[in-house]
This record gives sequence, C-alpha cells and structure tokens, in this order.
Amino acid sequence: MCLCQLARPVKVLSTIKPMQSVDVLVRGAGVVGQCLALALAHGGLRVALRGEATSENAAGHRKHDVRAYALNSASVALLRELKVWQALAPSAVTAVYEMHVHGDRPDARLEFTAWQQHVDALAWIVDAQALHAGLETAIDFATSVTRTTADVGAALTALCEGKDSSTRSALGVHVERFDFGQKAIAARLTASRDHQNVAQQWFRSPDVLALLPLDAPQAQASYAMVWSCPTQRAEQLLTLGAREFEIELAQASTGFVGELTLCSERMAWPLTQALAQPWCGEGWVLLGDAAHVVHPLAGQGLNLGLADVAVLARVIAQREPWRKLGDARLLRRYARRRATPTLAMGQVTGGLLQLFSRPSPALRELRNRGLNLLDHLPSVKRWLGARATHS
Repeated sequence: MCLCQLARPVKVLSTIKPMQSVDVLVRGAGVVGQCLALALAHGGLRVALRGEATSENAAGHRKHDVRAYALNSASVALLRELKVWQALAPSAVTAVYEMHVHGDRPDARLEFTAWQQHVDALAWIVDAQALHAGLETAIDFATSVTRTTADVGAALTALCEGKDSSTRSALGVHVERFDFGQKAIAARLTASRDHQNVAQQWFRSPDVLALLPLDAPQAQASYAMVWSCPTQRAEQLLTLGAREFEIELAQASTGFVGELTLCSERMAWPLTQALAQPWCGEGWVLLGDAAHVVHPLAGQGLNLGLADVAVLARVIAQREPWRKLGDARLLRRYARRRATPTLAMGQVTGGLLQLFSRPSPALRELRNRGLNLLDHLPSVKRWLGARATHS
C-alpha cells in the first residue's frame, strides 16, 4: 500500500528541546535535505530536520509549483530505496524514451534513445510538487526523523540550504560564482500532438528551450517547459500575454511538437554557476546547491544533489566503529568522491552554453556540424548518454 493512502501518524513535528541532541542535524528541508534525513534514518541514526517544507509558503498554504525534475536512474534508485518513488501517482511521473537535441539550424539534430543506451528510460520527468508532497509524507512516517525550528546538538550538521545558504559563510566557506546573465522561465504547456515520451531541446543562440514530456494536465500531450534566455529577453517574455507568449514558443520550437498552449503561470529565476570550497570540516558538510550549482540545460542539478546524498549516506554507513560522525577525515572521503563528477558536469554545462550562446557564423557552422557528426557516432553517443543517465 502506498504511503499516500495511509492516514498520517500522530507525530510531534514542532520542535526538539534545545538540551536534547541527535546524531545529525540537517539544515534545509528541500528535496536534498529530506532525502538525506530519510537515508540517514534508514541507517539507524537519529536525525533532526530544520527548515520549512518547500511546498508550503510562510502561511502554510500549498504553493503551485510549475517546475519538473528530470531524474536519472541513480536518483530514481535512491528514491525507491527511501520508499518515496513507489508512493508517487502515475500521472506525476513520465518516462523519457528518446531525447531530440536541435541546433540553431534546421538540419542540425542529435537523437538519444533508451534502447541505444541499453536502459529502460533515459530519464524520468517528475512533477516537483508531487515529489515534495511524497517526501513530506515519508518524513512524517519516519520515526527517527523529527522536524525542528531551531538548531539542536548534533555530532554532524549537514547544510542542504540551497545556493543561498545562510550558515555557509560563517564556516569560512568560499563560493566561486559565475553569473550567466540569464534567467530560466518555467511553465506547463499542452500540445496538439502526443509527446510520445520524447524530450525536446533547442539550442538557439543565445537561448535554450527544453520541453519535458508530462502526462498532466493532459495525458500524453503535456510538457514542462524550461526556457533559458538572456535576462533582458526573459523579462520581455514574462511581460507578454498568454497568446503572445505562445507565438514566441511556436517560433522557438519551429512547430515541431504541434501547437503549444500555456496552461499555468510562469515563474523565473536567475541562472548562475557556483562551487563552494571546502565542502566539509570538523562536524559539518555541504550537499546539493549549497555545495555546487550548474546551468539547468542538462537537467542535472538535482541529480548531482541526490548523488551527494547517496555517497554521504554510504560513507557514514561504512565508517569505522570508532570514528565519530563529524570526523573531518571521514567527511573528506565524501568530498573526494563527489569532486570529479561535480566538476565535470559544471564544465560540460558551462561549455555547452558558451558554445551555443555566441553569434559567430563560423562557430555556428562548427557546432551544428558537430551535432550531426555526433548523431552518426553511436559509441560516442552511448558514452555521452551514460554520463547523463548516471551521476
């Protein structure tokens, strides 16, 4: 039986008294923070989770979140292990069997398929609000996790507060940031043609448009949109009425998926790349956007954060019996294992954006020829696809 079908248990969620202590304090109750709390609790630790649930506003009302997450197989495996994936409604999860990448020339195209990668799906598109709700329910059922509104004594403090972590700087952490000069616009769309479980992405100098297949609000004909544009262009798009915005969408997507209709509000946020150093110290550790931020064009931001959770939970579970949870040498094992894949993803996303954002005619010819060349190199495509489907 799914967790969502059961009555929620009676559980004191307000605070833990300051004099009490736990094994781990997790600061930040977003997806990464809640997954870490659940993973550590499954390992037998007592966890305090500090922070408001991200799917509610300050007044406690449910917010309408138009975002969707593209999760790879490693992230799905973690959510299965935490008993969260099984509780999501079928309409909240859509498998991606193909991905079509379009260049800024009509004949430039690169296609990835699940059968070429020898996987069940390239990714799974998950409604953000449904995932948040599922995690909140799982936290309510986790007897070893208690919500708190204040810091409590703990052997280890895990910072999962996001890119604007309020406690990171106090620990002497330096954050190197790069502002892309762009904003991402998210919205929900319906289409006149079935999506056929295909994700579409257009690299249009200088913007990037991604349409991720969903089965809600209209089964087989809905998309989650992420449109990354230079800030001035994004602000202009946000001021347009629904019909004018749909006309711009039709031009950007070249009519490839049929007629698109806006069926939600639009939300937007500035795009940056960031990397914190160091990631850990005696008694504390960074995860998710508190440690690293990448451009969303590859849809890997949350996957990197969930990979952080899986690795840290494994490092802690495999520690020597005599070693403390907050031992800096133990935490450096986690940081070393996550450094290479995180740096690589940042370089790939940043490099792709730079390649496709420059208006040079020579560079335009090179990048479009490159897409077509890659499309005829199956071994290289398999390697690239494997990097995207596993963190």
